[in-house]
Amino acid sequence: MTVTKTKNGNALSVKVDGRIDTTTAPQLENELKESIADAESLVLDFADVAYISSAGLRVLLSVQKIMGKKGGMKLINVSEDIMEIFEVTGFSDILTIE
Repeated sequence: MTVTKTKNGNALSVKVDGRIDTTTAPQLENELKESIADAESLVLDFADVAYISSAGLRVLLSVQKIMGKKGGMKLINVSEDIMEIFEVTGFSDILTIE
């Protein structure tokens, strides 16, 4: 998994490439939590995410709770396969997905 971060003022954009599973979720969580400390909004680009496990979903929920108190978080470019996982788990009702 590769994580690319771009900051524009208080807005943080993060592009995730690869699989978010039990092996890579801790890395993603660490990178996001370090980066969102001074961010007011977060955009996660999931264009190149091939898979997300329950460990990855937990990271998204955790970061969503933090960003919900700030300026918000949204996911963009979510593939049909990943969107299906979000719908089955109910995450499509929790997360802002564009």
